[in-house]
Amino acid sequence: MPLENFGSILNFAEELESQDQEFYEAVAGNPACSGHKQMFEQFAANAKKNLKNVQRTRRENVTEMILEPIKDFVRAPFCEVCQAAPGMTVEDALATANRLEDRAVRYYTEAAAKIKALPEVARALKLLAKKHKAHCASLEAI
Repeated sequence: MPLENFGSILNFAEELESQDQEFYEAVAGNPACSGHKQMFEQFAANAKKNLKNVQRTRRENVTEMILEPIKDFVRAPFCEVCQAAPGMTVEDALATANRLEDRAVRYYTEAAAKIKALPEVARALKLLAKKHKAHCASLEAI
């Protein structure tokens, strides 16, 4: 499905952050991942904050939104199916977390480039990419 405008880009960002939050909350409760519980809980809390930031960005910029369509940007490369997090091994949970964080960095970076007509929104998306890069660094340190 194509992401053709401001609203669709931010709607999909909300979906990504919600999916991340659900995954991290579930994996934090997984006994196999108890060694990384604090990190996963922090990632879930960050996803919740990111979701609020996306929603705030939409509210603050909806009157300035440009109806100019966005071309050549689709959701497919950013869709990720998560297995049942409560039953994952720690290795599977960490691998999935790496994929989710990499996906978020790619999405926000590409979305910011596509929506450059709205500099405040592009800046907000770049900030979200930066936050996810920090998560990637945390995961690499393990």
